[in-house]
Amino acid sequence: MNLLALLRKTGFGLGFVLGGLFIGAVALWTPQAHAHDFKQGDLVIDHPYATPSLAGTRNGSVYFKGLRNRGGQADRLIAAKSAVAERVELHQMQMDGQVMRMREVPAIELPARTEVNLRHGGAGTHHLMLQGLKQPLKDGDRFDLELVFEKAGTRRVNVWVQTPRSGNASPTHQH
Repeated sequence: MNLLALLRKTGFGLGFVLGGLFIGAVALWTPQAHAHDFKQGDLVIDHPYATPSLAGTRNGSVYFKGLRNRGGQADRLIAAKSAVAERVELHQMQMDGQVMRMREVPAIELPARTEVNLRHGGAGTHHLMLQGLKQPLKDGDRFDLELVFEKAGTRRVNVWVQTPRSGNASPTHQH
């Protein structure tokens, strides 16, 4: 029995079958960028990404679309490490007169039921600074990063290197 005869016998039309095959193919070939988040207890780490490193530099930055504490108890990000860099520092951006500067902080506070800003941006925002990169970060690269939380423990995430989409991102920082 050929395929057309089988389709007629079961009551399914060729259009129905081809439509299903098309939808399945699209689902398989769609990039998984929309599901790039990690959960650790009440913490949600949404889309960790790094920006491509600048030529001639040995530093890079890691940001998050969101870092949410959905629990009723505060936590703190107290450390991070990755094989791509000699060390990872926790940084906060602050205004110093008319100049935006970053400074290393011992921890990033995660109050209960709050989202903390770890994106490109202005005063008060945080990011992770990769110091002593072992090789340049290029658009499309991926690497593992370990985040150490005071209460939630250690969580390994996969960081995607990508050029920021918005025009407000500055690839340079001043110390």
